[in-house]
Amino acid sequence: ISAMMADRSLPPMIWVFLDHSGATGTNEFADSVNNGPWGKALTEELIPALERQYAMDARPSGRFLTGHSSGGWSTLWLQVRYPKLFGGSWPTSPDPSDFHNFTNIDLYAPGANFYRDAKGQPIPLVRDHGKLIATMEQFARAEAVLGPYGGQIASFEWVFSPRGADGRPVPVFDRATGKVDPAVVAYWRDNYDVANIVTRDAAALRRDLDGKIHLTVGTADTFYLDGPAHLLEAAMAKARIKASFTYLPDKTHFDLYVRGDDKMALMKDNAWAMYAVARPGAKRPAP
Repeated sequence: ISAMMADRSLPPMIWVFLDHSGATGTNEFADSVNNGPWGKALTEELIPALERQYAMDARPSGRFLTGHSSGGWSTLWLQVRYPKLFGGSWPTSPDPSDFHNFTNIDLYAPGANFYRDAKGQPIPLVRDHGKLIATMEQFARAEAVLGPYGGQIASFEWVFSPRGADGRPVPVFDRATGKVDPAVVAYWRDNYDVANIVTRDAAALRRDLDGKIHLTVGTADTFYLDGPAHLLEAAMAKARIKASFTYLPDKTHFDLYVRGDDKMALMKDNAWAMYAVARPGAKRPAP
C-alpha cells in the first residue's frame, strides 16, 4: 500500500484492514445474536477510537468501505445499516445480497431445498467458467465432515440465524435432506437480506444511501454471485436509490481485480473513486 501511494498509483489514504475471522467463522462485522454486536463495536467504538488517535478525516466523506466476497457482503451491509456514517461502499463479488438467489437457491420458494432445485436437479455452487466444479450438496457435506464451526455455511448461520435453545444458531437447512427451515429464513430476510432491507426501508434510507453503493462482480463469478447482484440492482432501482453496478465480462471470483499485468487494477480504480468523493476536483495521475 505504501509503495503504491508513493508512486501515486493509489491516492494518499489511511487504510484500515479489518480481520473478521473467528472461532465460528467470519463475523462479517454484522450485528448478530450469536457472534455479538460487531457492527456496533466497529462503528461506535473502534472507528471513533482510531479517529481520536490518528489524523483521520472524521466525517462521512472521509470514511469508505471496500471488501471482497464475504468482505464485500460485510461492506455492503454496513453501508446499508449505517448509511450516515460512511461516504460510500465499493463491495466486490459480495456474498448473496438478495436471498431469492442465495448462490442459486431461492430461499423463499415453497419447499425450498439447499441441495435440489424444484426439478430435483443438484444445485451448482462452484464453476470454472462453463465447467461445474462442485454442487451445494457436495460442499455442505464436505463442510459437515470437517466440523460444525468455521466453514462457510456455518459462518452464515452464526451471523444470520436466530439463537436456538442450545445456545447455537438454528440451522437454516437440514444437513441430511437439504430441507430449508422457513422460520429461520424469515429471520434471515428481516435482518440480513440487503435487497429486502433496501426495499422495506427505502423511504428512510434514500437520502443517506443515495449514490453510495458501487458494486463490481464478474459475469463468470466462481460462486455465481453475479446473480444476486442483478437482483440487488433491481431492488435499488425500484427503491429509487441511486447505485452503480459493474459486471466485468468473463471475470471470476479470483481474477476480478486483474487488468493486463496489474493484479490490483480494480483496487486502484476504487481507491481513486473514493478519493474523488473525499477530495472533489482531485485528478488521478496519468499512468
